[in-house]
Amino acid sequence: MGADVNIGKECSIGALAHIGRKVTLGDACRVQGGAYIADECELGDRVFIGPNATILNDKYPPSRNPLQWQPVQIGNDSVIGGGATVIAGCSVGNNAVLGAGSTLTRNLPDNEVWAGNPAVFLMMRNVYNEKQLQLKIETANSEQGE
Repeated sequence: MGADVNIGKECSIGALAHIGRKVTLGDACRVQGGAYIADECELGDRVFIGPNATILNDKYPPSRNPLQWQPVQIGNDSVIGGGATVIAGCSVGNNAVLGAGSTLTRNLPDNEVWAGNPAVFLMMRNVYNEKQLQLKIETANSEQGE
């Protein structure tokens, strides 16, 4: 945990996660084990960072010069999947999803789901939420023997 970190209410930070200096975590963020969040990055409220995800701040490392850094900003209610990487200078909009193992090389707009290397648009967040709900229903039905 770096110096001058600002952690909101009801956050959860997993084992071996690295939270850099001057990082801001909004309320109810969940940072899974092994995640790396570079200095000065900012997460909004209710952000989920999957295990071993990497949020970078230096486009041409190792600069060791904070004046060259381009910290990432992640909007409220967004999801960064496990093993995903957000390149320095990219932003993630509100309610956006970056799929597991993806590499984000440009800004991810609000309410969009992207995946791949480099990450590209897959669907809107409402479609993702519908698929997630359908899977929960199917799983619950199969557990009940239906």
